[in-house]
Amino acid sequence: MKFCKKYQEFMQTQDQKKLPGVGFKNLKKILKRCPRDDVTRSQNSSPLLLNDSSDKSCIHPCPVCDGSFFPSLMKEMFMVVGCFNERAQKVLDVHLATGLRKYFVWCRDKFKGNHGDLIQEGKDLVGYAIINAIAMRKILKKYDKIHDSKQGQAFRSQVQSMHMEILQSPWLCELIALHINLRETKGITGNGSELFEGCFLVFNDGKPSLSCELSDAVKLEIDLTCSICLDTVFDPVCLTCGHIFCFMCACKSGSVTIIDGLKATQPTAKCPLCREAGVYQGSLHLDELNILLGRSCPEYWEERLKTERLERIRQAKEHWESQSRAFLGI
Repeated sequence: MKFCKKYQEFMQTQDQKKLPGVGFKNLKKILKRCPRDDVTRSQNSSPLLLNDSSDKSCIHPCPVCDGSFFPSLMKEMFMVVGCFNERAQKVLDVHLATGLRKYFVWCRDKFKGNHGDLIQEGKDLVGYAIINAIAMRKILKKYDKIHDSKQGQAFRSQVQSMHMEILQSPWLCELIALHINLRETKGITGNGSELFEGCFLVFNDGKPSLSCELSDAVKLEIDLTCSICLDTVFDPVCLTCGHIFCFMCACKSGSVTIIDGLKATQPTAKCPLCREAGVYQGSLHLDELNILLGRSCPEYWEERLKTERLERIRQAKEHWESQSRAFLGI
């Protein structure tokens, strides 16, 4: 089955959820109107033309494609990633909620206490992320083939630098960790569980990583070693640039205390790895990943917990002493 048809069938099954998607069929129609596509087809039908170097020259800029193809794809990708992040956040909020808040969230959202529906929604969202990631790769590959260029690759790199690549989303990492936790603690399986059969927390030379083979075309390897303390991430947070650190290490690099938190960092504070500024305020606590790591290395977790508790007490004491001195004018 051709991917375009497979993609359309998948999106039709999600019609009730009104999920946005990549306009795969429309984008292919735009490329078919490209004058370069006529040259490509004529080369395929006439092998003698393949040696003609003049036919290999790409049309730059392409007035047909560049004026509509890339803007359309960018808009659709923005909607897909935004929808995925929003829905994944709701699923995880419901799953992690406790006490009175859990009752309120269950009543507010559509799940109405049905945990099975909640888990299936998470699986469907991972499938949605995978098929849209593949759709984007295929349509950009087709663009490069028609234009004999690398503009499609450059566009993909631009999208990744803008943090709009759906496979970079920390919410995808959280959903994967959620289903590994459920599989290993409660043995929960069901429709779509084959998606996570290739997902494991692995340790190579004591260094952890989340290894995910979600499909033949999508393989993820997420490093879980904090590049600041060079140890397994504890209480992990993901900055908006996509890099994962321990919460305490991230606070130190952002020049803020644990009490103030990462939202108190200056807009000029930069990621220790990529040196991108303004990545702390929108950081995300990876709670499901924290649970997964805590179960997988309990001895390290207990030792680190004691160390962090002492540091938190020390910083809290210093914070309130400074607040008291400021209040008394000392």
